[in-house]
Amino acid sequence: MRRPALRTGVRWKISIAIASVGALIAVALSLVVHNAARVSMLENAREVQLERLTYAQLLYEATKTKKADPRFGAKLNDPTMPKSLRQETRRNRRATHVEDGGGVPDVWAAVPLPGGDVLSLHTRFADRSATILGDLDRALIIGSVSVVLGGSALGVLIGGQLSRRLRKAAAAAGRVAQGQTDVRVGDAVGGVVRDETDELAGAVDALTDALNERIEAERRVTADIAHELRTPVTGLLTAAELLPPGRPSELVRDRAQAMRTLVEDVLEVARLDSASERAELQQLALGEFVSRRVALLNPEVRVQVVHESWVSTDPRRLERILFNLLGNAAKHGSTPVEVTVEGRVVRVRDHGPGFPAALLREGPSRFRTGSTDRAGQGHGLGLTIAAGQARVLGARLTFRNAAPAGAAEGAGGAIAVLWLPEHAPTDTGSFPMLQLAEQRHPAPGGRKAAGSGADPRGGRPER
Repeated sequence: MRRPALRTGVRWKISIAIASVGALIAVALSLVVHNAARVSMLENAREVQLERLTYAQLLYEATKTKKADPRFGAKLNDPTMPKSLRQETRRNRRATHVEDGGGVPDVWAAVPLPGGDVLSLHTRFADRSATILGDLDRALIIGSVSVVLGGSALGVLIGGQLSRRLRKAAAAAGRVAQGQTDVRVGDAVGGVVRDETDELAGAVDALTDALNERIEAERRVTADIAHELRTPVTGLLTAAELLPPGRPSELVRDRAQAMRTLVEDVLEVARLDSASERAELQQLALGEFVSRRVALLNPEVRVQVVHESWVSTDPRRLERILFNLLGNAAKHGSTPVEVTVEGRVVRVRDHGPGFPAALLREGPSRFRTGSTDRAGQGHGLGLTIAAGQARVLGARLTFRNAAPAGAAEGAGGAIAVLWLPEHAPTDTGSFPMLQLAEQRHPAPGGRKAAGSGADPRGGRPER
């Protein structure tokens, strides 16, 4: 059975630790000081009691012939005298004794006299000394509480600073994990005093740099290989066109065309990974554009425009995304395939087995088709390219299955959702903070031009 994990922040851990140590030290010191003060006061009371008894002895011996009673409260042969004190006087010794029953202690002093008599003096602990001891105890309690509260405040301050630095480091590392490779954890942590947090940030930055260099090297190798293959593959495809008609010639041409498509897709993935692609923006009516393009790509797909919206985006890249999503639905899903446009959101749904669990968990991955049969099923780059083109547009592409509650995994079909941004990316790939008025209310002439759906590249999807 798995034990539940208790989550606490570094701030409170440090605060509790400092407060606990401070409380232990304060209690220990308070007990030591209290006991030392009490012992010192009792010893002083013993000495005072013995001095008073000595003076009373002198007066008694001086007036003994007159048969006068002892002075200063002294008693002769007091029957209530403690047993230990009697034993000391029998040995002809002066002695003191303190009876402490948990309240105010009693102080005894006794001295032996000639003839076997014992002169003793019995008083209670001085009220002034008890008051001083009580004041000392109150001061120790107040000091201990102050130490604990001060230690807690200091722990919160120190722990809070450390916690903030760790949270900044975690947030920066999260942005790096999302693909923002220009983020530096060390810069995000900041601070004047250097500690282990800066060492952690430096290690994460070094790891990020190493991974970026490796990814960039792999991307360059992939792009170089695809670029070098483009020329011979084009020549192979041209040569296949010169073959005499027949089934073998068709197979050669089909495989040569598939190889050319793969090379072009790999080159496109390499360009998207380099983050050098920029969108060529146009104003267009999203519902009208999607309806017209889907009708050209696959007339059997039903398009529903719930709410029309004008967007500023790149028509060629948007068409590329639609082409890949519809192609994936046709290869791996089942009819009917439905496309829904609602504002800036485009949904593509099929009624097949749904997306694989690995794709939903990790996102699109190159050369992973979700099928054990690779023949005629593509190369697993379609959704990867669609996600890359969405990033160039500043959009978000999500995947989920439309399984009803209680149904088996994958039942109900797969749904791909494209969320176009409210603010279009600039030429540098960033996004403006303010939305221009003409983006929300474009001029009629601009609407007419955008609504025409003209594609500067001929309207054909990029292959």
